[in-house]
Amino acid sequence: MERIIIQSDIDKLTEVERFVDVVCDSYNINNYAGTISMSLLQAVKNAIVHGNHSDPEKKVTIESDYNRGGVYFKVSDEGDGFDYASYGSIPVHEGEGTGIYLMKTLSDKMSFSDQGRTVCLEFVISGIEPSRALERLVKLRHFYAPKTVNA
Repeated sequence: MERIIIQSDIDKLTEVERFVDVVCDSYNINNYAGTISMSLLQAVKNAIVHGNHSDPEKKVTIESDYNRGGVYFKVSDEGDGFDYASYGSIPVHEGEGTGIYLMKTLSDKMSFSDQGRTVCLEFVISGIEPSRALERLVKLRHFYAPKTVNA
């Protein structure tokens, strides 16, 4: 198991990127690094900003390990938690839930525990089904498509 602990400071996200590189190197899964990194960075950013309220005295713990044909990452903060069940209605509405949307779209499985203080992101490494890859691509294109505002 690999683990790092960072301060609740958005500038520490570069340490998380390096952590993903180390994990991907150790499992020889560098072709998954971009997908994992984007999803994990959203989880850590949520932990820093929403969980720990950017309090540099609080920490965020990131753990990773190989599990059942894939790799998983757990991100835990020291905040009060949140009602993650209320964020089950994705797509995003009015700018809320963007990070959760990306985490759910890019990972193969996402789950919360510890009253919302911990999120686990799982990535299947043995091979992604073409239909799942296409589904991710369509969702991300829709998410990043230019938004029109009717005045």
